[in-house]
Amino acid sequence: MSVKQRTIKEEFTLSGVGLHTGVESVVTFKPAPENHGYKIKRVDLEGEPEIAAVADYVKFVDRASCLEHDEIQIYTLEHALSALYGCEIDNCLIELNSTELPILDGSARLYIENINRVGIEEQDAERNYFVVKEKISYLDEETGTELVLIPDEEFSVNVLISYDSPYLSNQYAVYDKSIDYSKEIAPCRTFVFLRELEFLHANNLIKGGDLENAIVIVDREVNQDELDRLAGLFNHKKIEVKQGVLNNLDLSFDNEPARHKLLDVMGDIALCGKFIKGRIIATKPGHKANTATAKVLRKAIKQYFNKDRAPEVDLNAEPVMDVNKIKSLLPHRPPFLLVDKVMRVTEQCIIGVKNVTMNEPFFVGHFPEEPVMPGVLQVEAMAQCGGLLVLSGVENPEDYSTYFMTQDKIKFRRKVVPGDTLVFKLEFLGPMRRGVAHMKGRAYCGEHLVSEAEFMAQVAKNK
Repeated sequence: MSVKQRTIKEEFTLSGVGLHTGVESVVTFKPAPENHGYKIKRVDLEGEPEIAAVADYVKFVDRASCLEHDEIQIYTLEHALSALYGCEIDNCLIELNSTELPILDGSARLYIENINRVGIEEQDAERNYFVVKEKISYLDEETGTELVLIPDEEFSVNVLISYDSPYLSNQYAVYDKSIDYSKEIAPCRTFVFLRELEFLHANNLIKGGDLENAIVIVDREVNQDELDRLAGLFNHKKIEVKQGVLNNLDLSFDNEPARHKLLDVMGDIALCGKFIKGRIIATKPGHKANTATAKVLRKAIKQYFNKDRAPEVDLNAEPVMDVNKIKSLLPHRPPFLLVDKVMRVTEQCIIGVKNVTMNEPFFVGHFPEEPVMPGVLQVEAMAQCGGLLVLSGVENPEDYSTYFMTQDKIKFRRKVVPGDTLVFKLEFLGPMRRGVAHMKGRAYCGEHLVSEAEFMAQVAKNK
């Protein structure tokens, strides 16, 4: 069953300081059309340029992921993207008036609350998933950080973090379709070790950091003089330590740090540009490894959705149209009926199958010593599939026939011989107008493209 793309119903705006720049920024999330994806518009720059939130433009800087393209820079977008990805929103335009999204409370909670407030709208276009078919991995041998994707029927994430700390040694978190992202992942705040705070501050990072938007892990003895100095550094009157956490922040979950790392993984992996069917196993993840994995995924996705790539179809599955159903829609009959079954039909596409056997009558003369399926019959078989696609969108299709007007851009790439199974993919190149359809057809044998053509056809009522 197909899943439709989604966007937010209305826009919403949030404001706050950026974690690393300390600059006050305003960010507005707006509905976007189908197949738009996530894009960020810098409304503070001349011409209001946009940058797509994809891994192609990732530039890694210390403790942060950055998008950079044509002198546009965007920092700290992982929490916002994680919220969109966790809510399964495909399309959104993000307008930003600075280089960095606000850190807010250090989690994705406020994004989620606003998404839930304005609502989500289903769109007409289908969502195209990237289905993990084989293991994909990224390993940083120096740090031991590893992200592995393995095949699975649904999207899920397993995260394991490990630190040399008595208060935060090993933690585990998991996300799958049984878990409510809004309640169990989104509220989890970022964290930092006390020993890192002064270093980050001295290196001009976390200018917008505050003890209210991060969990500070204290894993050593700290005297009051040091606490007072840190209080002054972060503009607090008083700092205390309670159960290994600075400033008496109450943890939302015992494993909140691991859950926040999972939140980050989802936000960074969203840069691959597609929703995934597969399991992510992340060991000691961080932004550098996450975005590197997103880049690997991005390359795999581009190959996966290459239009010349054979469609994935289980030839042993129950067809949506068997030969008897096909005969009820097409006037063709053996030996000129060249489609054995149809495996999939959507509003835009059809997948049909032809089993080529030595019993085909055309092999008698084409050619007796080297049987090859005539290219013209491959094109005819594609055309018959196209006729079924056109008729699938017509009421009472038995009362109509499809007549082909033009066949163009025909190419033959390799021989088709007895024993081959041809898989045809026909898709509309535009909407039907006045009963005329424009289609692209491709024929595959295994993973190989064997022929292709474009068709123009007229659907007409039978006399």
